[in-house]
Amino acid sequence: MRTTERLLLRPFQASDLDPWAALNSDPEVMRFLGGEPLTRAASDLIAEQVNAQYAAHGFGFLAIERRSDGAFVGACGLSREQWYPDELQLGWRLAREHWGHGYATEAAASWLTHAFLDLDLPRVIAVTDTPNLRSIAVMRRLGMSFDHTAELEEDGVKFDATIYSLTAAAWRDAAR
Repeated sequence: MRTTERLLLRPFQASDLDPWAALNSDPEVMRFLGGEPLTRAASDLIAEQVNAQYAAHGFGFLAIERRSDGAFVGACGLSREQWYPDELQLGWRLAREHWGHGYATEAAASWLTHAFLDLDLPRVIAVTDTPNLRSIAVMRRLGMSFDHTAELEEDGVKFDATIYSLTAAAWRDAAR
């Protein structure tokens, strides 16, 4: 569990499953995440899997709760994905009504602190569909730099990806 000024990052709870499923079934949210809305069963499975990953490894894609009112905002965290199995990837997924409030940047910054101070990682990457300018803007606000582009594949679907990265050294320099 992690706390920021406005947010609580924690494992998924039963009360998160309805808003998490609603978020994952929103075509606009899923536009750059495979393009297809998820079923309730698929959404619930993701929550179960990320909770297990967090319990086992100390990192994962935790639920984001707004501290002022307990509202479920979305999820953010570190994960190990098939296309770059030797690196941890920073990611976020927020309900559309919570876009534009800085929550993704705030939650992701907390995960970078965890990655570099607690996990002692040398580098963290972030991957997005190339047209996803909102996520690229978050990456830049976090101090990440363009790393490369690639054609990646998920569940048999290829997509053009843009990858940003941040090294521990650059993160420490920026914190000074």
